[in-house]
Amino acid sequence: MQPLNFPSYTFRVKNSQNKDLIFDVIRKKFVVLTPEEWVRQHVLQFLILDKKFPKSLINVEKQITINKLLKRYDIIVYNPDGTIHILVECKAPEIKIKQDTFDQIARYNFNLNATYLMVTNGMSHFYCQMLMEEEKYLFLREIPEFSR
Repeated sequence: MQPLNFPSYTFRVKNSQNKDLIFDVIRKKFVVLTPEEWVRQHVLQFLILDKKFPKSLINVEKQITINKLLKRYDIIVYNPDGTIHILVECKAPEIKIKQDTFDQIARYNFNLNATYLMVTNGMSHFYCQMLMEEEKYLFLREIPEFSR
């Protein structure tokens, strides 16, 4: 897999039945190592090691219903009170992040009401703070670290 625009992390990788697998520390299992999964695993390490979010507040790849359609988010980081702190959308490195990527995460966030959004393809990262009352978002240089 190609190097990404993240700090260097250590991953558990193995090959099974001619498929490369990577261990997901949140789901506690090996998953197929696709380019998007490579990005997702880097984001998880970034959130846990660099931004200090407890693993217990992170959820990966769960289904949600949006406009009566089943969708799947990549990563959610919860606040200790159960509200959603960060919603993350991961794309494979070769996927350019365009307006439709922001539209996708915005549609998800109508239901989820996250305070922060992160969109990344592993090479480019975009962070936004949602200003719900003003119905707009503010781009940030980085996502804030965990604080109790």
